[in-house]
Amino acid sequence: MLLASRLLRLQLFRFVIILVLVLSYVENGNAGLTSTFVRTQWPAADIPLDNEVFAIPKGYNAPQQVHITQGDYDGKAVIISWVTPDEPGSNSVKYGTSENSYDFSAEGTVTNYTFYKYKSGYIHHCLVDGLEYDSKYYYKIGEGDSSRVFWFQTPPEIDPDASYTFGIIGDLGQTYNSLSTLEHYMKSGGQSVLFAGDLSYADRYQYDDVGIRWDSWGRFVEQSAAYQPWIWSAGNHEIEYMPEMEEVLPFKSFLHRFATPHTASKSTNPLWYAIRRASAHIIVLSSYSPFVKYTPQWMWLREELKRVNREKTPWLIVVMHVPIYNSNAAHYMEGESMRAVFESWFVRSKVDFIFAGHVHAYERSVCTFLFFMPYRPINTSSYRYVANQFVYLYLPLPLNGIPIRSFS
Repeated sequence: MLLASRLLRLQLFRFVIILVLVLSYVENGNAGLTSTFVRTQWPAADIPLDNEVFAIPKGYNAPQQVHITQGDYDGKAVIISWVTPDEPGSNSVKYGTSENSYDFSAEGTVTNYTFYKYKSGYIHHCLVDGLEYDSKYYYKIGEGDSSRVFWFQTPPEIDPDASYTFGIIGDLGQTYNSLSTLEHYMKSGGQSVLFAGDLSYADRYQYDDVGIRWDSWGRFVEQSAAYQPWIWSAGNHEIEYMPEMEEVLPFKSFLHRFATPHTASKSTNPLWYAIRRASAHIIVLSSYSPFVKYTPQWMWLREELKRVNREKTPWLIVVMHVPIYNSNAAHYMEGESMRAVFESWFVRSKVDFIFAGHVHAYERSVCTFLFFMPYRPINTSSYRYVANQFVYLYLPLPLNGIPIRSFS
């Protein structure tokens, strides 16, 4: 009965997933068609810093690198982040539901950091909460002639039948192919990005250039991330362990620049957390933080899985960086230790999708658990699995995306 109810819910609900470059959708339980999109064969080299995609906004101390993420558990808040290069300036966000009319304001915080001899700009994070569902808000940051205006749309209320379009991006970087990916995604109709780690690839540089390439990446993704929430997870390129530069604090740049709503899901660390959005319960895990038994991430996930309510959020999604299944030679079995710890939990909790990055080649598994394949009996009214009745579909992401067939 539970499986029948679950399948009925899948038929009633239209849930749309964009996998980086492709608008793939599920409608009435039927698979869609492979995208016809073919990416232009642009160079994989990093875009030069003087390219217009990295342009610095005009005006003294103008806010730059603007991005937003969900700010609470249920989608009625956002965290707005930006950088002022010359001085702290205002921490205030003015916002409202009418263009050029800002009836509300919120105060944020400001910080900065050093990396080798690089000193960051002034990094602002401002929580804007108490928002109405399914509403368009305009917001203004900065001062005087250097102020800038953006907007965002809040999600629908948490509901099992709420339709929503997520984009899935991982291992983006700032190459010409990265630009192709971002531009294609922005034409797709995606409403929010689930980011599977490896953001800027700034760690491929040395000394002051590390921080400079974080700044350029922030300006690069602003064209999307300032207008819709990007839900962040960290990858290996965010670790930035560089003892030759006396930089040994993991995730230093990432944690200063990108806020997450971790406390809303009772997490003690910004690197792992959960949110609910529309009809989805989304869990973000950290592949490069301790996760074995009794560690904070292990204990948090055990409790978070208990909070999943399929009556309200029938879709359970996990986002991480390192794939727990991978047949590619690159990074082979690097996720095996996390698989050993969490795979049985994913199965027991009936996770619908796991999205991962890291391996720069597309791969999609059938439903699987402990390497047993599913068996479908002659009586097609039910499915029978060797180890479990219902398990998840696992999709590691490629670098910048490869079109796939949509699925149900």
